[in-house]
Amino acid sequence: MGRLSISCLLPASWHFSLAPVGCPRLPHPSLRQLLLAGGAAVALLYCSLLLLRSRYGRARTFHRYLARVTDTEATDTANPNLNYGIVVDCGSSGSRIFVYCWPRHNGNPHDLLDIKQMRDKNRKPVVMKIKPGISEFASSPEKVSDYISPLLSFAAEHVPRAKHKETPLYILCTAGMRILPESQQKAILEDLLTDIPVQFDFLFSDSHAEVISGKQEGVYAWIGINFVLGRFEHTDDEEEAMVEVHIPGSEHQESIFRKRTVGILDMGGVSTQIAYEVPKTVSFASSQQEEVAKNLLAEFNLGCDAHQTEHVYRVYVATFLGFGGNAARQRYEDSLFASTVLKNRLLGRQSGLSSDSPVLDPCLPLDAQDEIQQNGQTLHLRGTGDFHLCRELLQPFMNKTNETQTSLNGVYQPAVHFHNSEFYGFSEFYYCTEDVLRMGGDYNAAKFTRAAKDYCATKWSVLRERFDRGLYASHADLHRLKYQCFKSAWMYEVFHSGFSFPVGYSNLKTALQVYDKEVQWTLGAILYRTRFLPLRDIQQENFRGSHSHWRSFSFVYNHYLFFACFLVVLLSILLYLLRLRRIHRRMLRNGSSPSLWIEEGLPPQKMAGPL
Repeated sequence: MGRLSISCLLPASWHFSLAPVGCPRLPHPSLRQLLLAGGAAVALLYCSLLLLRSRYGRARTFHRYLARVTDTEATDTANPNLNYGIVVDCGSSGSRIFVYCWPRHNGNPHDLLDIKQMRDKNRKPVVMKIKPGISEFASSPEKVSDYISPLLSFAAEHVPRAKHKETPLYILCTAGMRILPESQQKAILEDLLTDIPVQFDFLFSDSHAEVISGKQEGVYAWIGINFVLGRFEHTDDEEEAMVEVHIPGSEHQESIFRKRTVGILDMGGVSTQIAYEVPKTVSFASSQQEEVAKNLLAEFNLGCDAHQTEHVYRVYVATFLGFGGNAARQRYEDSLFASTVLKNRLLGRQSGLSSDSPVLDPCLPLDAQDEIQQNGQTLHLRGTGDFHLCRELLQPFMNKTNETQTSLNGVYQPAVHFHNSEFYGFSEFYYCTEDVLRMGGDYNAAKFTRAAKDYCATKWSVLRERFDRGLYASHADLHRLKYQCFKSAWMYEVFHSGFSFPVGYSNLKTALQVYDKEVQWTLGAILYRTRFLPLRDIQQENFRGSHSHWRSFSFVYNHYLFFACFLVVLLSILLYLLRLRRIHRRMLRNGSSPSLWIEEGLPPQKMAGPL
């Protein structure tokens, strides 16, 4: 009968064949071939693991970021392993509720919970806003729970009923409540803490309702943006930007290296805020400056274990009231009005009192007209569109002092490592660069200056024509058009003169959203307040046994174990092949005698006799 043979091309002499009875014949590779094959297999495995590790690590990060962009699927409320959390942002003009969700923790103690905004069946974020602000109920605090009830009912409809009792609810009040007397703040919070547990089953304790400071709000915003950008993830990728960090309170220990975090700049209508990590210990010019710095530097642990200092961050947060875009314009107009009235009185002039003799304002576009009304008087303005002169007039409003390490308003500011830093600018930083000038994103001071200068020097009639043709952003209105020149100059001066960023600084990105999502401080708030939950999950996994503990880790953290196991299997195969080779040689030397089979511990084979 025939015989089926299968051969390998490398090495050429390797083959095995199937006899008619279907049993494979023993292979007979040489020792040199075995060593060559083993070495090649080990080298191939090592190269494959290196490639897999680098590609998997990068792909994991990339796909995680990509998921944040494209993850518009409705939240699977039928998933029992999904957890939920609720944050109510009680602002000055209204209150908004955000519902977040996250899967079971991955078991890696370095990672925070993977929290995302919950999406309804239409794939829309579960968010609802009501007006007015909660501070409007200062004189009738007993109505606050009724005021906020629609928001909580909205959340209760989206969070599965079985999850209500384990879903934390946080009600955090900001600017509007801060200006109220402490007694009124306490009365409002007490009404919430008394009535909400009666109406809803959410996890809501005394510490879950509070008025947060501007410093806390800044820290939460900083946490939110860095979480979305993946800057809290640990990596050994050499292409990632790293910083050397000295852990506070552990000066005698070696510094650690971790991902570079980003700073944030946020300019609203009333205030401007800056927040960034201070990775190394700072020195102070005076004891008074050190005392001020204590109120501006926040140290917190984002790790799930408070005893581990590896995840301690030191962040500088400062809020500047009156330095927002609209408040700055009001301050500028007040100064312009006062100086004009004084000059008219001293020189006997009538400047600005009629549209025929307007006051020239370099911060308005060329030939644009405006009015300032104060104390029953009207001051008429006409723009000259001089961007550089406007900047000069705004510099005194920075209120900088000659003291070292200070910024806007003489406030302490630790040094920024400009060569190894990255900042994101939100709100007015984005509007000033994008709405009209159409250059949002990567900020370039030289290009921005040229664009702003050209805009200011363009006649108002031409700007109106462009506006009517829809050449600007869809949400840009005539107010934006009129005050774009001023706000461009103000933003430039705050960034470069106030915060002392060099003109050549190239690591500022202005943005409205990150990965197509609006980053709210509420995300940072729930991340910070749930940071200890992973430890509970990890301890539960450890209690269930080492098997589930190891299974909870991904391949990324166990590829060394996989590599060791593979080597053991490979060596076993090589030893087995060597033993078969030894058996084959003895068979050739001694023939198929029964003593050989007995020596090898195998049953004697029956020999075919003559027919």
